[in-house]
Amino acid sequence: MKTVITYGVFDLFHDGHRSLLERARALGDKLIVGVTTDQYAYQRGKMCLVDPIEKRIENVKKSGFADEIIIEDHHGQKVEDISRYHVDIFAIGDDWLGKFEYLENMCQVIYLKRTPDISSTLLRYSKYPFLKIGIIGSGRVAGRFMREAGYIREIQVPCVYNPRLDNSESLRRFLESHTSVMKVRTLDKLFDQTDAVYIASPHETHFGYAKEALKAGKHVLCEKPMAFSREEAEELFEIAEANDLVLMEGIKTAYCPGFVKLISIAKSGLIGEIVNIESCFTRLTPPGLREWTDLRYGGSFTELGSYILLPIVKLLGTEDLEWNFRSMLNENGLDIFTRLEVSKGDIIAAGRCGIGAKSEGQLIISGTKGYILTEAPWWKTTYFEIRGEDPNYRKRFTADFEGDGMRYEIADLLYRVQGHEGREFKLKKEESVFMAEVFGSFLKGRTENAV
Repeated sequence: MKTVITYGVFDLFHDGHRSLLERARALGDKLIVGVTTDQYAYQRGKMCLVDPIEKRIENVKKSGFADEIIIEDHHGQKVEDISRYHVDIFAIGDDWLGKFEYLENMCQVIYLKRTPDISSTLLRYSKYPFLKIGIIGSGRVAGRFMREAGYIREIQVPCVYNPRLDNSESLRRFLESHTSVMKVRTLDKLFDQTDAVYIASPHETHFGYAKEALKAGKHVLCEKPMAFSREEAEELFEIAEANDLVLMEGIKTAYCPGFVKLISIAKSGLIGEIVNIESCFTRLTPPGLREWTDLRYGGSFTELGSYILLPIVKLLGTEDLEWNFRSMLNENGLDIFTRLEVSKGDIIAAGRCGIGAKSEGQLIISGTKGYILTEAPWWKTTYFEIRGEDPNYRKRFTADFEGDGMRYEIADLLYRVQGHEGREFKLKKEESVFMAEVFGSFLKGRTENAV
């Protein structure tokens, strides 16, 4: 019996897929088809899959050409599978021509001519046009957004707006680095050329810009904190929902595969009932930056508080929580280090953040049967461990974190704008609203909470 194996994502299953499977099946007596997981597809730059893996597997099955279907989820698996299944022929589309020469010492490699003028990418483009995103703000994070958006082929960034149009060093540097982006002189001009906006301006402007963009009919991805009161956040979501628009807060960790997996494991019961959460994010920020000079919206908590709040909110929810702060202030009244304490009944949580003091950036989730440890930098989760009473017991989970991590939230924005469902759970409306309330209470009491 001659065994053939092939692999693919098989998103938006089409005649090209069907033809490739048919021809691969004709090469032998048995065809094994590896269907690529979302996470492995992300690693290879395919950030905007439409169909969930269950549907993609079902479509391959319905084709009638696959004798066996397996899951492809990591680099090197093709080598393993060829040995495991005693494969005689590895078949793949000729868009991969020459990429699998390393398999030729294990089996015959055949590149199959693809069906012309049809692909999942073309189908996505025809059904879902490019999403044009305008950037408001041109500072550090705007540059990172541009680099990360470049990994998503369905995204275009035509323009950037900075109110200090003719007197902004950050805008000059941004335009020099990203020559395909044009500056616009007004928000109306930016709205005219875009479908969505990414707000990367100073903290205090987030709410105002988000409100203007939503009222102009634009989808919004807004850097954190999106708002500084429950009322402001609720107003933004009300406008978005009334106009069928997507509104997302850009806490990038919330959208990353490793953190999503971590939260799922923590809720699964593997460590028993959760009794304590401790998160920490500190960095020594150079003097002179906005974090040190903005007397109203600078400081450590407004800069990093979203991160230390995130796991607490994801695990404890947003109801029946009590919280308080303790801060160490600089001479100008800004907090250089803040400790947040949150409780829900008998469950206790604490978060620490700082821009002028350094600590170990761990996330620890304690339970009645064990605990989860995610080492620094936990906000870029690539692995975490479950540990128990036995010091020799360590169960490790791994996940991908590509680039700066922003590509995941950008991909989710595109996915939701295209009308797909299923990713809203990563950062829910009520979670953003609650965090806005916490930020409001912090700003109100920063001086009186000082040590």
